Amino acid sequence: MADSTVFRTMLFDFYGELLTEKQREYFDLHYNEDLSLAEIASLSGVSRQAVWDNIRRAESQLREIEDKVGLVARYRQQREALAGVGEELRPLLQSGDESVRAAVSRALERLDGIEF
Repeated sequence: MADSTVFRTMLFDFYGELLTEKQREYFDLHYNEDLSLAEIASLSGVSRQAVWDNIRRAESQLREIEDKVGLVARYRQQREALAGVGEELRPLLQSGDESVRAAVSRALERLDGIEF
């Protein structure tokens, strides 16, 4: 999955409820369900151009919201930071000190329990 597709999906997950019903529906069908513009148009009884206009407006709105709010960027930064912490902790599992190994093991379990 290309990074731009992941980014679009994240935008939709974070801000999709702020779109109109049609924008949300067409965006979801096109990017998440992988339907073509023609398939969506046929299902909806509108032209391919109408579907494309709604999707384009939806993506533009989602990007504008992200530019102002920045939740997706912060989420990505936090995810990368937590992954880095996990990678730094893993070598400590080889420590000779049982209390250090136990503490690191508990910390890694907590990190693994965080859904990304």
